[in-house]
Amino acid sequence: MELFMGLVAGIVWGYIFQRTRIIRFNKQVGLLLLKDFTVLKYLLAAVTVGTIGVNLLAQFGVISYAVKPTYALANFIGGIIFGLGWALLGYCPGTSTGALAEGAIDAFFGILGGICGAIAFAHTYDWWKAHVYGIGAMGKVRIPELLSVHPLLAALVFAAMLVGFCYFLEKKDL
Repeated sequence: MELFMGLVAGIVWGYIFQRTRIIRFNKQVGLLLLKDFTVLKYLLAAVTVGTIGVNLLAQFGVISYAVKPTYALANFIGGIIFGLGWALLGYCPGTSTGALAEGAIDAFFGILGGICGAIAFAHTYDWWKAHVYGIGAMGKVRIPELLSVHPLLAALVFAAMLVGFCYFLEKKDL
């Protein structure tokens, strides 16, 4: 059943990607050039819904989730690699698969690069763990605990900030 639900969610997500046109190269590059914030507004809306949804489901005991440890340097390096790949290709991993489905052959090379990168990381994981993960290791850190507030309150405040930022972008016609 989980696989079926994942398939349904993927189809719905892909449909929304296609209808909002965020899988188009010009929309992706528009964001990278800070000229068109459609992709960012879409992603922030998804994060808003996910933040509230996950926290409500956890609050009512429907789900539980495990917090992964934070490794500052590893996250920074991963973010640089992700950002460079996005900037060079013009697609992020999620939109590259949608673009390929629409016939954008260039997206195939980005997907292939991502797969090769995952394989390379898997084969060098022990090195990364020994030399990088220890630098900036912060443990299982969550914002609610850092601020000493209830997780649902933190989620609602965070969501309100994201909605406010999206509203600001809309008002500036970005």
